[in-house]
Amino acid sequence: MAGVVEEIRCSNCGAPLTFKPGEIVVTCRYCGFTVVISTREAFILEHSLIINKYDELEVDGILRSWMSSGFLKPRGLAGKAKIIEKELEYLPFWIVPISASTHYKGIFERITPSIIKEGSINKSYNWLILGRKASKFPTREYQIPIEGKIPFDFRQIDRNAKVLNSELSEREVIDEAKQEVEAHHKFLASQDVDRLIEFKTDYELGKAVYVHAPIWFIVYEYKKKYYNLVLDGATGQVIKGDIPPMDFGLF
Repeated sequence: MAGVVEEIRCSNCGAPLTFKPGEIVVTCRYCGFTVVISTREAFILEHSLIINKYDELEVDGILRSWMSSGFLKPRGLAGKAKIIEKELEYLPFWIVPISASTHYKGIFERITPSIIKEGSINKSYNWLILGRKASKFPTREYQIPIEGKIPFDFRQIDRNAKVLNSELSEREVIDEAKQEVEAHHKFLASQDVDRLIEFKTDYELGKAVYVHAPIWFIVYEYKKKYYNLVLDGATGQVIKGDIPPMDFGLF
């Protein structure tokens, strides 16, 4: 971002916009317009919101239920664990409709003599990119409930929740989606050949959708150690959770 913008107003309603260092795409809390800070112009794209459906008490219940179910969890975890922190954040995701057509040639070395094989991979995706840099959010493990999206409306956001804006532009998002899809297709091709000698992918792109989704970040304590859990606020599903090691001592 060139220079430091001290104040910027919404190009639609004139209200002041607040943002943090590094954020590029900012949403007006008053009218919902999306603005690119570097150009101070409205950003024409579909901006949607997925509503949080769980309060803190309900989140506690979901967490205790998760602790009590499944394998490889210490006995009595739900009763002994202490919830230290619960924070609801609306994270900025981009959904990039992308069709990728890959042609590859490689050497199949699992037989003797080795042979050259060619193949094609043709797939369409709604590729998900988190609009934050240096984030450890498990994007590939998150099935965003896009069917529940509504037009962005700040009035539907929980009062104490944090709303994070995108630190990536639409062009950066599209480039990242292409790179990740290509890496995915290389992985798929590696199931068929052992060594690639040719690889080319062509893309067709649709219009990116910008959506804020509710994510609960939870920290709990068990036997003086801290563990993290990420929960989908729209579905109540645990996206990823740290599990303490099993205690194989006598009970």
